[in-house]
Amino acid sequence: MNLQLLIEQYITFRQTLGERFRTNAANLRAFGRAVGIDAAIADVRAEQVNVFLAGTGPLTHTWYVRHHALVGFYRYATSRGHVATAPLPVVLPKRPASFVPYLYSHEELRRLVDVAQTHQERRSCIEPDTVGTIVLLLYGTGLRVGEVVRLDRQDVDLGNSLLTVRQSKFYKSRLVPFRPQLQTILTRYCEQHPATICHSGRAAPFFTTRAGGRVNPQTLRVRFRRICQKAGICRDGASYQPRLHDRRHTFAVDRLTSWYRQGAWVQKLLPVLSVYLGHAHLEATAVYLSMTPDLLAEANARFERYAQQEVKHD
Repeated sequence: MNLQLLIEQYITFRQTLGERFRTNAANLRAFGRAVGIDAAIADVRAEQVNVFLAGTGPLTHTWYVRHHALVGFYRYATSRGHVATAPLPVVLPKRPASFVPYLYSHEELRRLVDVAQTHQERRSCIEPDTVGTIVLLLYGTGLRVGEVVRLDRQDVDLGNSLLTVRQSKFYKSRLVPFRPQLQTILTRYCEQHPATICHSGRAAPFFTTRAGGRVNPQTLRVRFRRICQKAGICRDGASYQPRLHDRRHTFAVDRLTSWYRQGAWVQKLLPVLSVYLGHAHLEATAVYLSMTPDLLAEANARFERYAQQEVKHD
């Protein structure tokens, strides 16, 4: 069986199950090109697999992403009798250190918003108040960047302070309530930026460029990076600088810290936060429980109070 044909068959199979399967599909097609257009799956050697997994640079998480894609593909191939065994490595290398998101302080958040709303770039297609409003919305709701730029006018219910996030990651849609302060900010933005008329029948985007089109997420990320530099927010000597997406992480950690300080039952509320953020699994939300010293300090203080009460009862 031709390797590339089987890869396309497998990709189609996964997509018919309702998966987007974009990253894995790209990695599998790259694997097929690396091995050769005429290669048969039965002829693929372990050395070829190792070369593809290793790439050309140091070990990164990309190794595991590629390996995960190949594991699924070879499970499919062996179950259908195309190969007897998978030429995949038995011993996996040690995972590199996990990426640590940047958590903005409240003072940094204020500086970012101030710069975003006032920093004018002559050639930028996005106006400062659009950038500033997006930054506030990201922190105030914890939405993903893509979810924000895909919002249409019909998705923002200002009267009920409610956002409708449609078909986002994992094909999930959800309702996201927001606070009155954010309602005031979004209302003012709507008044200053009337809805664009879409003659093509498409819905009018909520956040628009100067020309009235939808904001491009990559353009927004580049603009935000320059705003961070102007605001003096950076990681010294780090290859990963503060990102726009990190405001989502900051929102989650601040919410958990606030619950601890209020004396709320955080473990009971964790599934609520998970649904609000649009996570597919609770584990993706639970990771925030150990992200900052402040959050750990609040959790330790909660445990100490509990332990002292138990000692008194004894």
